[in-house]
Amino acid sequence: MSISKMTAKKILIESGAKRVSDDAAVELADTLNKIAYAISSKAVKLSAHAKRTTIKKSDIDLAK
Repeated sequence: MSISKMTAKKILIESGAKRVSDDAAVELADTLNKIAYAISSKAVKLSAHAKRTTIKKSDIDLAK
């Protein structure tokens, strides 16, 4: 699962953009996916270090 181009476009529009090019939406989606993957990977490591299999909100908070 990843953030789609349409979701990125909606985020930009909700942030105040009147128009959004496809290239901008694709770039934002790609960037958000990379950030989400990096945070997720750190959160998984944190939960494993705590000997848990469940990712908790605190893992995400620490991973940011």
